[in-house]
Amino acid sequence: MDRSNHYETAFEAYLQWHRLCYVAVDETRRPMLGDTPVKSLDFIVFGESGSRLVVDVKGRRFPGGSPSKPRRVWECWSTRDDIDGLQRWVDLWGPGYRGLLVFSYHILPSVELPADTEDLWTWRGKRYLLRAVEVNEYRAQMRVRSPKWGTVSLPGAAYRELVQPLSRFLHLPATNALHEYEYQEPSWDDSDSPREYEDNPWQL
Repeated sequence: MDRSNHYETAFEAYLQWHRLCYVAVDETRRPMLGDTPVKSLDFIVFGESGSRLVVDVKGRRFPGGSPSKPRRVWECWSTRDDIDGLQRWVDLWGPGYRGLLVFSYHILPSVELPADTEDLWTWRGKRYLLRAVEVNEYRAQMRVRSPKWGTVSLPGAAYRELVQPLSRFLHLPATNALHEYEYQEPSWDDSDSPREYEDNPWQL
């Protein structure tokens, strides 16, 4: 993970608040599988009921666009390299592990959400809506977004069908943590151990 990335550190704080065991992966060096470099993971997470997740966090802002022309679109794009890399990690870890794309939406102050929205997470004064899609399901229905930049995305209907609150993959009770959580920066030893569519945000 990159601790200069507020989406990833907000996700880590969410894991800490739920007292989950996780590994935050050092991204400073691109790993190799055989002779081929592969995209790093962000986290390996051990949830309740034996769930084991290989996670890539995608930070997105809602609404997007400029202040004068906001786009109320739930962006769910990724790079093809990220999708292929995440699937390779799942295959490497073997049965029992699930690859997860976590879309962390930074909800701007102009957007109002119901108080009971699942996995609405507040950290350091920012609100995040945490949603996730299994990588194999994403891969089966993704479409090319930009050949030039190597990006892919999901059609709106497919994303609505597949996306779920993050807590459901972790087998956690439905939560909405709207209070401020004091993030604890892990020590080196701690961190090294074991497409878009327009819609109402609470319907994600």
